[in-house]
Amino acid sequence: MNTGKVTLVGAGPGDPELLTLKALKAIQAATVLLVDDLVSREVVAHAGKEARVVYVGKRGGCKSTPQAFIEKLMIMAAREGENVVRLKGGDPFIFGRGGEELEHLRAAGIHVEVVNGITAGLAAVTSLGVPLTHRDHAQGVVFLTGHAQKGAEGLDWRSLAAAARDAHLTLVIYMGVSSATRIQQDLLTALPAHTPVAVVQRASLPDQRHAVTTLGELGSTIAREALASPSVIVVGDVVRGVTAASEAVARAHAA
Repeated sequence: MNTGKVTLVGAGPGDPELLTLKALKAIQAATVLLVDDLVSREVVAHAGKEARVVYVGKRGGCKSTPQAFIEKLMIMAAREGENVVRLKGGDPFIFGRGGEELEHLRAAGIHVEVVNGITAGLAAVTSLGVPLTHRDHAQGVVFLTGHAQKGAEGLDWRSLAAAARDAHLTLVIYMGVSSATRIQQDLLTALPAHTPVAVVQRASLPDQRHAVTTLGELGSTIAREALASPSVIVVGDVVRGVTAASEAVARAHAA
């Protein structure tokens, strides 16, 4: 029976030009595509004309397709001999439930491949002209989720703040806008209020918006600028470079 296969494909942050060649080839070869809510239409447009496209939207705070149903669809289609692509925003293995899906598919005897994609946290800071790490400002980076699984304990933000301070780390927080005020309060127990912060909404897309602020003003900035999901919050000294990058671009345009 199990003549089909499933490929977990990272569609990147949204800009279709940020697709990897391997992701593009997988999308073009698919006979069934199960598409996440955050995948842009321009990316889905690369699917073959005969491919069956099924939207299985999943976004925090919104009505979502149950994860168990998505996994059942993948297994059924693969057992019917289909070349299934599970198309996910960003990277399948960074807060995308790719690990859970891989486990369920393997348990069902389905052949699975994974194609990495550019994650939104990387695309967000790159779009502002700064790096996630820098020898003078950040010795490492930590990717975090601000949305804890229902019934599970949340992250120890106070300990994370102390680690970021002591080890000079950049914190990249996904799905954190709705709980930004609580996260802000906990981070302020170890990080100074003047710590630079950037909030980037819809990274890499034409309607991208961002705000550069400080940790002490994070909650009020999000409210004032009406920033919403999907957004990435970047905390750390690397954000200081955003102003310098903007000034360099302005000088280049004026020259």
